Amino acid sequence: MISNPSYKYIRRVFLCLMAAIPINLIIEQKADFEATFTVTGSNNVALDLTNYTAEAKIKKHYTSSSSTNFGVSFLSRADGKLKLSLSSFATSLLKPGRYSYDILITSPGGVKTRVVEGQVTVTPGIS
Repeated sequence: MISNPSYKYIRRVFLCLMAAIPINLIIEQKADFEATFTVTGSNNVALDLTNYTAEAKIKKHYTSSSSTNFGVSFLSRADGKLKLSLSSFATSLLKPGRYSYDILITSPGGVKTRVVEGQVTVTPGIS
């Protein structure tokens, strides 16, 4: 569900042995950005992310050598909740347009799984 007044995204992500879930985002240039995700297993139960690590990047193209790292924090590891964030300064450095992003989690055993990927549209800021 999306809470329009605060422009925060809350998404449920199902972790399976298949391709990453596609979720597209909108980032407003010069504004703080947050998106919250809940990672669940194929049984629709939240995946316990205790001792997992996560990273998320945004790139102009998949093959671009430069990227911007999202801040990634765990809101509740036991409930599979993680949050991506970018400061207003970081979003001000993004040029308006379309980008690609993904979220990669790493299990305590070192298994890497891309749980989300998608397009980001950066809209221009006036103020």
